[in-house]
Amino acid sequence: MATKKKPVKTATTSPQAASRAGVSNKNRTVVQKAAIGPAMARPVDAVRADKTLDSADKAIATLPAKEIADGKTLEMKKESKKEAATSSSSASSKLKDSAKASSKETGEADVKSNGKSNGKTNGKADVKSNGKLNGKANGMVNGKGNGKDDEHALPETATGPIPKAETGLEKDLVKKPAGSLKSPLRIFQIYNEPWQRDLLDANFSPLDNSKNTSELMDFAVFEQLVKTDYVKDAQLWGALSWRFAELTGMGGADWVKSIQAHPGNDVYFCNPYPQIEALYHNSWLQGETAHPQFFALSQAVFQVTGLPVDELTSLSSSEQFSATNFLVATPKFWAAYLPWVRNVLSLANKKLPPKVRDLMHSPMADKQGIHNGATYVPFIVERLFPVFMNTAGKSMKSYKIALPERERELNVHLKLLREMKDVAHRTKSAWLGVCWVNYRNLYLAQINGQEWAKTNLRAITPTDIKFS
Repeated sequence: MATKKKPVKTATTSPQAASRAGVSNKNRTVVQKAAIGPAMARPVDAVRADKTLDSADKAIATLPAKEIADGKTLEMKKESKKEAATSSSSASSKLKDSAKASSKETGEADVKSNGKSNGKTNGKADVKSNGKLNGKANGMVNGKGNGKDDEHALPETATGPIPKAETGLEKDLVKKPAGSLKSPLRIFQIYNEPWQRDLLDANFSPLDNSKNTSELMDFAVFEQLVKTDYVKDAQLWGALSWRFAELTGMGGADWVKSIQAHPGNDVYFCNPYPQIEALYHNSWLQGETAHPQFFALSQAVFQVTGLPVDELTSLSSSEQFSATNFLVATPKFWAAYLPWVRNVLSLANKKLPPKVRDLMHSPMADKQGIHNGATYVPFIVERLFPVFMNTAGKSMKSYKIALPERERELNVHLKLLREMKDVAHRTKSAWLGVCWVNYRNLYLAQINGQEWAKTNLRAITPTDIKFS
């Protein structure tokens, strides 16, 4: 369609003005050509460039731009109405034929395209639907087109048989999800209340733990699962808290990908509290700030069970920190770890003085009431994992899964403190370890206040630097 152009104003006098000015008829023709010429400059150039135009096209090309635009618009409207009437009747008959042929896919597409218009047999409804369905071609309905409309028709393969998927993709599609009981990787998600089920991750299998009243909490679930068919023939399995997404900032799919991206390990774990890695020698000393008398009780447990007491005061690297029992491991790991922990607890119950044993099973550990009145036992158990990996499980391979969302929460001081401590541990530099302690103490006093510092700093700061 020719573009409607606004006539260019020129200094040439119009024919009427020329007449009024007394210009002769001979000169008037020259004035008219001068007045029309500038406005038709582009259309005329286009005609000259196209030598194949016939005389009718040339006649049209010499018309003013406005008349060209109006003429073509009127012509297109007439053609559109003709095509609408033709394609409407064609579409109706084809739709009936396709329905008889039970072409479900085409039928559904036609119903969606036509909407309410197909419910009517004529009139405006068919015309309105022409734009997307019938206007240019019958391709959407018939898979065919006529004349110029063929280029708008759907390719024949669209209505033909669906091609087979690639072999690699087909294998991925038939893989069982991590939550499936037939998958080699089986991850369960524990919930204790009905409302918590709505918060579970679809990549894990829901595990109702509402009837479990053991003070061991998650560890008791591990001991129950290992005896069931739920984990039979599994290559890796584990059970996570219903608060998994909240604590880790990670979805189940990403957790599974991290495991699958690092095959060959005996156990996969994480630490949802990376700030602890920067501020404390180890998780045992951190426990002293969260649970009253925790360090003294832990020391008594280590002594009577034969565990290395130095683990309680040694400087640990960030790779050795774990929390919340977020463990996914091989049957080999579970077969060694579960009896080992159970043995530690049995020895503690037998050998601890009665008052100390009673303290271990008391709710004093949850003085603030944020763990549903939990005793000291689950807080001791979750910190035993690094000790196991340094002793009985030393030959096993582990992989710590990074938690990007939690890492983003660390400020520059926490990042520097953690890095300083890791370098001190790697190089076994007592001097750098002391520098870390001084920097750490200043940071904690600034963040928590002088009163907190007076109460806690001495209790969480060993007098000498040792490395785990």
